[in-house]
Formats: sequence, C-alpha cells, structure tokens
Amino acid sequence: MSMLSFTIDIETCIGCGQCASDCPAMIISMETNLPTISSDLEQFCIRCMHCVAICSEGSVSILGYGPDQGEELKGKSLPKPEQMELMIKGRRATRNYQDRNVDPVRIEKLLEVASHAPSGHNDRGLIYTLLDDKGLVYDLREKAFDELEKLIDAGNLPEGMEMFIDIIAAWKQFNKDILFRGAPHLLIVSAPAENASPLHDSIIALTTFELYCASWGLGTIWNGLATLTISELVPSLKTMLAIPEDHEIGYAMGFGRPAINYKRTINRGLPRINRVTAL
Repeated sequence: MSMLSFTIDIETCIGCGQCASDCPAMIISMETNLPTISSDLEQFCIRCMHCVAICSEGSVSILGYGPDQGEELKGKSLPKPEQMELMIKGRRATRNYQDRNVDPVRIEKLLEVASHAPSGHNDRGLIYTLLDDKGLVYDLREKAFDELEKLIDAGNLPEGMEMFIDIIAAWKQFNKDILFRGAPHLLIVSAPAENASPLHDSIIALTTFELYCASWGLGTIWNGLATLTISELVPSLKTMLAIPEDHEIGYAMGFGRPAINYKRTINRGLPRINRVTAL
C-alpha cells in the first residue's frame, strides 16, 4: 500500500506535468503520461503538497488530502500591493492593551492561518504554546517575578541582565508590568532542535501571525524579555508550560486588543542596500 496515498483522477488529469515539474523532491514521474511516484522514492517526499496546489484540474490527492480540502484561488481578490504596504508600514509594537480576552474562535483562526507559514525542509514541527486567557498570563507573570526575585536576591543574575532588577522594582513599586507589557495573551513558538531551521521557522511563523493579527486590528509585541526569562533565566517556566525539553524556543509574542490606536505611518528613511552588480 502506498505510504503517501498519491492518487490521480484519470478522468480529469490532462497530463500537463506541472505537478512533476514543481515537485521540490523531484520524485513525480510522467513516464506514463500520468503522474506517478515509485514506491522507492516515496521516502523523499517532504509533504509540501505542491502537487495538489498546482493542479489546474484538481486531479491530484496525496496524504489523504485533495483539492476539496483547499480553496480555489482563481477569481478571489487578494490584497492589493498598496494595502499590504499600508498594513506593513502601519504595524507597530503594542505596549498598551485592553484588559479583556480576545474571542477564542478568533485566536484559533489566527493560529490556523499562521501554521501555513513556510518552514525549512517543510519540517512543520512547530508547537504553538498559547496562553489564551488573561488570568493565565497573570499567573505566569507572578511565577516569573517570584523566580526572578529569588535569582536576584541570591546574586545569581547573569552578568548583563541587570535590567531585570529595574523590571522587578517597577512591578513592586509602581505595579508597572515591563516583562509582559500587560498583554492579555501570550504565544510562544518552539520547534525541535534537530529540525533543519528551528529558530527561523518559529520567527517566520510569528511574523505571519503578527501580520494576520494586524489585519484584524489586534496588537502584538515581540517580547524578548519574556523569551529570555522562559528560555534562559527561569527554565522551570518552560517545564511548567509543557514545552518539550528538546524544543528550541524561537520567540514569545504578547497580543490582544490594543488600548491605543496609531494614526499614521512613519518615515524610516531609505534602507541600507548592498547591491551586487558583478561577481
């Protein structure tokens, strides 16, 4: 039995060969004028499903998925370049949030779309560790502050991390949350360290998540302080969050409904371009 369940609807397939020419693993053959994958090559499939996506006739199925599980792109209105430009330029880090949860159904959709982000070798080994209730973030903040304070009191704060002394002081004296920025939700993306590009995969997924959040009017913050706390300073939090031991944390991102709205884009000047004109 085929490991990939690669099947072709011979009634609709026109033998164009697009699935074969676009296969990243180059394992689809057109020798019989119909796409086939020999059993000895199935192990090299990276499960990208390009063959399903590119088929103009909807004739290809693989891994139990066919054209009916996707959505036709033809005739659909994609965002115009100027709309994408405005969203990218208008996106800003949010450090002021409304004290309420985002609709759980909306969060599920955000994660489902973000999971379509590209990954190295199509490993798709990411885990999205989600705190989707503000109460959970409050609990995590309390535990994080307690452990950080113990670290500081014991004189075990690593050199160069003195900023955490001020972070603890701001919370204790002024009830100012610099660590999680008051975001009601937290998303931590991790991947197996053995994957082709665990860190990069996580960052790409979070970038996709961030832009999709922006399209819904939600704010996000790339939270390096929380990432550092969970992955290095207080690793017990990683265990508490049930992030697998063999996973490398890419980054943590706070998100929620913003309490502020930015009114315009800004001018960052021209980018520094290293243009290669000859080799």
